[in-house]
Amino acid sequence: MKRPLLYSLLVIVMMIWGFNIIAIKIIVSTLPTITITALRVFMAFLALLPILYYKKLFRILSKKEMAYVLGIALTGVLGHQVFMSVGLNYTTATNGGVILGTVPIATSVAAILFLGDKLTISRVLGLLFGFSGVTFIMFANASVPIGFSIGDLYMCIVVVLQALSFVLIKRLSESVEVIYITGITQLFGFGMLLSLSIVIEPNGISLLKYGSTTVWLLFLGSGLIATGLGHLLYNYAIQQVGASKSALFLNLSPFFAILGSALFLGEPIFAGQWIAFGLIVIGVILGAGMLEQINIRSLRMILKKQ
Repeated sequence: MKRPLLYSLLVIVMMIWGFNIIAIKIIVSTLPTITITALRVFMAFLALLPILYYKKLFRILSKKEMAYVLGIALTGVLGHQVFMSVGLNYTTATNGGVILGTVPIATSVAAILFLGDKLTISRVLGLLFGFSGVTFIMFANASVPIGFSIGDLYMCIVVVLQALSFVLIKRLSESVEVIYITGITQLFGFGMLLSLSIVIEPNGISLLKYGSTTVWLLFLGSGLIATGLGHLLYNYAIQQVGASKSALFLNLSPFFAILGSALFLGEPIFAGQWIAFGLIVIGVILGAGMLEQINIRSLRMILKKQ
């Protein structure tokens, strides 16, 4: 897949994930958190199951590959989903989106430590612009008090776990198909979440009857589209361009979360938030090396004419 198309798909995934933060907050505020999260991850697996079956990707993994699968399931599915779902119960969707905006920095650090990535000047500038934009979003609405809650702490844990999972996915994608990685880790993650829900929420299944039609529609969209297909596309991007570059696009998620809050919850968008979005876009362009690619193409065109 060509880079421009891949980057366009990443932007769409970020929009879906930004809106998904709002959907998850609504879902977990109505239904038992761990139980509904387990079912949402299972829905994601079901979304990929037809493709896995059609392409005959199921195979026995080596011990090393299975270790990576379990690691991804623990960090990227169980830990990520539990701490995010619980965290959003104790913080705002905006704060949650802002904290998730630090994932690119955490991922870049993890990639340097574990994957041998090198930070270029362009990527450093991209990280700085992106994080500045995310921080600007937090301070754009002066009427909202800035504070730190237990929910924010949970979201910080999400950041660390997600960065680690991206590194593991990159390593495992060298020998295993990305779609198989996505499907099998979601299946294992579902088993882990379900086991946890039985212990923490023994009456969780019986409480699902209190969900409204709207909540269940959000559940389907979140599971099938955001968690299932969204993670498939993102994991593919990790394989193609690396964990650090893919993570840069996560800076777009907070803005889309705020845009979704305006569209679906009637919350206002402030002028400062538009400025923040501009900073984030500049950060993505610099960090992903888009300017470098444009310059290389321009140079090639000039050389061809000569």
